[in-house]
Amino acid sequence: MRGRARASTRRPEEPGEKPSQPAVGRPNGYVLDEQVGFLMRRAQQRHISIFQQTIGENGPTPTQFAALSKLAAGGEDISQNQLGRMTAMDPATIKGVIARLAERGLVERLPDPNDQRRILIRLSEQGQATIPELFEKAKAITAATLEPLSREEAKQLLALLAKLG
Repeated sequence: MRGRARASTRRPEEPGEKPSQPAVGRPNGYVLDEQVGFLMRRAQQRHISIFQQTIGENGPTPTQFAALSKLAAGGEDISQNQLGRMTAMDPATIKGVIARLAERGLVERLPDPNDQRRILIRLSEQGQATIPELFEKAKAITAATLEPLSREEAKQLLALLAKLG
C-alpha cells in the first residue's frame, strides 16, 4: 500500500497544530472543520436563520435590509450604483434588490436630474415608517447571533471581521 496514508489511532490534533501523521479525515493534513471559509459559512447560516426567524417571512431579506439600512443612514437620494458599492453588491444584484423593494413600496426610483443615465434611490414614506421596527429587530438579531460569545469576544470578532472585509 505504498503512497496511501494509514489511519492514525492517536488523538486528533488541535486546530493549528501540524499533524505528524495524516489522521482519519485529515488527507494531507486538511480538515474542513478548521477552514476559515467553512467556519464563516456555518456562522453565516446560523445568522441567516436567526435573521429570518426574527424579521419574519414578510420582512426584507438580508440584502434588502442592507440596502434599506444604508438608505436610512444616508438621509438623501443615492444612486443605485453607489448603493451597490456601499452594500458590497454588484450592479446586477443591487438592481434586483431595488426592484423588489420598489415592488413592496419601500423605496422610490427617480431619474437623476443631472445625469439621465443614473437612477437615484430613496426610501418611500412606507420605507421610512418601517425603519425603526427593522432596526430594533436588527439589534435583536445581532445580540442573538453573538449570544454564545462574551462581550469581549464579540467585540474582538467584529473587529477581526472588519479587518478581513
